[in-house]
Parts: sequence; structure tokens; C-alpha cells
Amino acid sequence: MSTVKLDNQLCFALYSASSRLTSIYRSLLAPIDLTYTQFLVLLALGEEDNLSITFLSKKLGLTKATMSPLLKRLEYKQLIKRQVVQNNERQKNIQLTEMGQELVEKSEYITQQAFCATGLSKEQVTEVISLCRQILP
Repeated sequence: MSTVKLDNQLCFALYSASSRLTSIYRSLLAPIDLTYTQFLVLLALGEEDNLSITFLSKKLGLTKATMSPLLKRLEYKQLIKRQVVQNNERQKNIQLTEMGQELVEKSEYITQQAFCATGLSKEQVTEVISLCRQILP
């Protein structure tokens, strides 16, 4: 029998924490009919609007194949719009609509609720974020 314990594995700790946080967000986002991934797209556009699909997918760590249906749903909800880039009909940039911008502005309440649900202090959250960034390329 292996002496390696699941509870001592970094991968399992990160996976479990991510699943828990996603679950917290899922319940907070349900009343406004958004998925966690849709919420992340809106937050990214709230930081910098009018992004190419390629840039947005890289920023979020999502494939273009994942982005396409995700963006269609956000467009259907009238939270974003796709704009054809001048001189390049194949490339489209994504922009928040007025309704999308209003939702982003109200998102601070959701992130604050999620923060409270973790039970972590602001210092702990800052430390966890810093440690996670060290793992990323």
C-alpha cells in the first residue's frame, strides 16, 4: 500500500479549493443567470474592454472552442457584443454592452460574498493568490 496520502498532495488541495470556490460562486451567480465562466469573461472585459477573442481566451486560459459558445450565450443575454475588426472581417473583438457594464459594476457584491464564504482574512487571500501565481507560467 502506498504511503502517499491524498490529503498531503498539492494538486488535490488546489483542486478541492477550486471546486469549493466555484460552488460558492455558482450559488451567488444563479440568481443573475450566469455561470462562473461567464462571470470571469465579464470581469476580464470589465478590466479591459474591446478584446480580441484570442486575447480573451489566453487571458482566461480557455480554448477558442470553449469561448465560442460561451460568447454566444453572453451575446444572447445582451451582456456583450462582437464587433468585426476594421480591415479584417475574420477577427472580432468583444465589448461589454451597457447592461454588461452595469453587471460588472455590481459584481463587487458577489466577489465580496464569495470572499466572506471562504472564511479567509484579506491577508490570507492575498497570500494564496500570490502563491498560486508562482505556480503559473
